[in-house]
Amino acid sequence: MIVLSLNAGSSSLKYKRIDTRDHTVLDVGAIERIGAPGAPATHDEAFALIPELDHVDAAGHRVVHGGSEFSASVLIDDAVEARIEALIPLAPLHNPVNLAVIRAGRRRLPHVPHVAVFDTAFHTGVSAAAYTYGLPFELADRWKIRRYGFHGTSHRYVASRFPGRRKLITLHLGNGCSAAAILDGHSVDTTMGMTPLEGLMMGTRPGDLDPGVLLRLMDWEGFDTAALDRILNRESGLLGLSGLSNDMRELEAQAAAGHPRAELAISVFCHRIRRAIGSLYAVLNGADVLAFTGGIGENSPEIRSRVCLEMDALGIVLDADANAGVRGREARISPPGAPTEVWVMPTNEELLVALDAARVAHHKVSGQVRDNPSERSPAGGR
Repeated sequence: MIVLSLNAGSSSLKYKRIDTRDHTVLDVGAIERIGAPGAPATHDEAFALIPELDHVDAAGHRVVHGGSEFSASVLIDDAVEARIEALIPLAPLHNPVNLAVIRAGRRRLPHVPHVAVFDTAFHTGVSAAAYTYGLPFELADRWKIRRYGFHGTSHRYVASRFPGRRKLITLHLGNGCSAAAILDGHSVDTTMGMTPLEGLMMGTRPGDLDPGVLLRLMDWEGFDTAALDRILNRESGLLGLSGLSNDMRELEAQAAAGHPRAELAISVFCHRIRRAIGSLYAVLNGADVLAFTGGIGENSPEIRSRVCLEMDALGIVLDADANAGVRGREARISPPGAPTEVWVMPTNEELLVALDAARVAHHKVSGQVRDNPSERSPAGGR
């Protein structure tokens, strides 16, 4: 089956056409700066620029938030589309653009099945102890307030690359960041919460934050929810701390040149990751593998080195030469015999989305009952 795999960002649309029989990538591209002068004005216009749309058997759409009801990838119909729209308040930066591309795809490719692959689905099996917040039970139950977790397509893909390894800690580090504890291929805990704001510090999001800070800011600054939403989603994290950029490459260069706030931003970023590794190590009672993925995780030896510094008590040790030579490729960066293997493992969310879409579309045609994709290893092992 030829599947168009789609990954929408706030101002971008990445796509791959993949032959799922042998995982061959037939076409790949990205349409950037959507909404900027001289670029497509909307995601609908961007979708129209994707070539070879006549040679597609199905389309797979990465969707960030699926709430608690979507525990597996599903065929998109009007009801599913409406539910994704209803979940926008939980992922205000992501679900709107995911939905825009779904609607564009269904308009322009009306005769092929469209499948939603949810970031949250991989984490729906975590225990109540892991997903429950300490709020009044009736209040949380009424509004479905719980930890959902995100980056599930990435964490699931990376986990599939380590068959036979029982205990994994996976670090997805990019503009959005999260860590997950994975036991026997299943997520048992993760750092993101009800929304993608919780957990590690990110490009423009603060990560873990005392909620009392927000209450005080409402008093002191007169902020309403719209102002707090803007600050938390768009003005914090690496960008807010450094005052320069949310791009780690620029911050590393500025820190090396002596910029104190760039150095502070990087230090906080790495400290938060180290703390998360320790907590997930405790949840798993050990770790066979620590895997770095995502744009920063795959391409920044400096960040990997700082994260793993003085973590030998957890069996985490880097081979400095091996680490320094790895950018954007799969490699083990821990020395032989280290208790916890440390790997750089490039993610391939587009392949996972394509494989899920092909499976769901095939079951639609054949009438078979869908299984849970989180229980499968779509990409095989190393």
